[in-house]
This record gives sequence, C-alpha cells and structure tokens, in this order.
Amino acid sequence: MDLNAVEGQELTAVEFVSDYVRLRFDGPLLTLYAWPHVLLSDFSIAFGEPEYRNALCAQMGEQVAKASLEEFEAMTIEFESGTVIALSLREEDLDGPEAGSYSADGSEHGEQEF
Repeated sequence: MDLNAVEGQELTAVEFVSDYVRLRFDGPLLTLYAWPHVLLSDFSIAFGEPEYRNALCAQMGEQVAKASLEEFEAMTIEFESGTVIALSLREEDLDGPEAGSYSADGSEHGEQEF
C-alpha cells in the first residue's frame, strides 16, 4: 500500500474514537487500530503517557514531508517540523490482525486495511 498521497498534505484533524485514532489530511484518511508513537526531536511519547494526546494534536496544521508503509515492519509519517508519527506493524507489537486502514479519498467506503 502506498501512503505517498499524504505527502504534501496538511494534517487537518486527529479523532480519538474509543480504542483507535483517525488522522485526517486534506483528503486522505488514516485509521490506526493500534496507538502510534509520537517521535519528537528530543524524546518520544507513547499512548498512556502524559501529553500523548497533546503531542498528536499539536501536529494539526503541519504538512507531511514523507510517509511510508513497510509491510510487516512500520508505518511512519514525518512532518516538515521533524516530528514523526510511527506505528510498528510487526506481529508481536499488534493486538489484532489489522493495524489500520487507509482511504486516499477520505471516505470510509474506500478504505484498504493493512
């Protein structure tokens, strides 16, 4: 699966839904069923740590410099600020068979799971 469509896009919304998170860009929608890490310049923040939600939401308005999805390895979204949202796709790090889904046009009907 190719996440290149989010490159150059601005993160417009971070939606926390029960036990997953949705990242909305200018068009694309990325739904993550596992909680990603936020890698800042000095440290990283994981789900459950203080300021996790603030760190994710602070990326709203930031433009994506690079996005990649390496099957069974990792999904990363790097912003122009240098902050990275990263999710391990290794089987031992996931709670279920899918780590998330992606829709290039932002609709829930065209989502592809990964």
